[in-house]
Amino acid sequence: MDTVRTPDECFADLPGFPWSPHYAETSDGLRMAYIDEGPKDGPLVLLLHGEPTWSYLYRHMIPVLVDAGMRVVAPDLIGFGRSDKPTAVSDYTYARHVEWMRSFLFDALDLHDITLFCQDWGGLIGLRLVGEHPERFARVCASNTGLPDGTRKLPEAWQIFRNFVASTPDLPIGNLISGGCTEPLTPEVTAAYEAPFPDASYKAGARAFPDLIPQDEDNVATPDNRAAWATLAKFDKPFLCLFSDKDPITAGSERALIPKIAGAAGQPHRTIEGGGHFVQEDRGGVLAEALVDWMR
Repeated sequence: MDTVRTPDECFADLPGFPWSPHYAETSDGLRMAYIDEGPKDGPLVLLLHGEPTWSYLYRHMIPVLVDAGMRVVAPDLIGFGRSDKPTAVSDYTYARHVEWMRSFLFDALDLHDITLFCQDWGGLIGLRLVGEHPERFARVCASNTGLPDGTRKLPEAWQIFRNFVASTPDLPIGNLISGGCTEPLTPEVTAAYEAPFPDASYKAGARAFPDLIPQDEDNVATPDNRAAWATLAKFDKPFLCLFSDKDPITAGSERALIPKIAGAAGQPHRTIEGGGHFVQEDRGGVLAEALVDWMR
């Protein structure tokens, strides 16, 4: 597959994001970038982003977690951030995203005892991995995400987003993210979210994601997600939901997780007030503090 790699100079002087990237290879040789901060022997927190963001989304959470003694690993999904970007939309499949992340976490970094925080596609990938490799995870915190099994269609707000992505080759990444927040982003922050994508050739990953979500039984990923659910339902380690109240796509979707996952019983699930879809941007400090309190 043909790939592009965003030039380093595109990431110069990012506001509020002073951390240097690390790099590792996936099983098929693609370079995945990640942030790795905090004590290497501290409790491990994995932060997985979604569509169309990158690890910059976690800049409000990383300092709180590190100050609490956590080791924080925040990768950029393939096609996003500083990671390699295949240039064809057809290069991106749900199975490939899962394998890219699996090989990065378990083969390249050999991570264990993971506390997963996942949002958006970070959950579609991360929860699949929990279902397929539960022994690698110590606990899970899900926010504005899920693991679709092909039994229901996403709401109208998502269908509008999907149609816009399908008809817009040069996606306005920063504006999409700003529109998913409760308050508009500043021009500087908007530019930081656009930094990985100098032109439309870098945006195939962002364009691919919407059509990969299983919304019916015929989707190629539906059987794998259902198989993951069979294990995820029996996952009895702590499972916390911190969903926001102002996300038109996922608000209330924690009701599809909490009753079905053994480890969710009795946990201090909470609705984060004032958070949009990108709740890490709107209420990142609140999320991080809730995560630290829960882990302790």
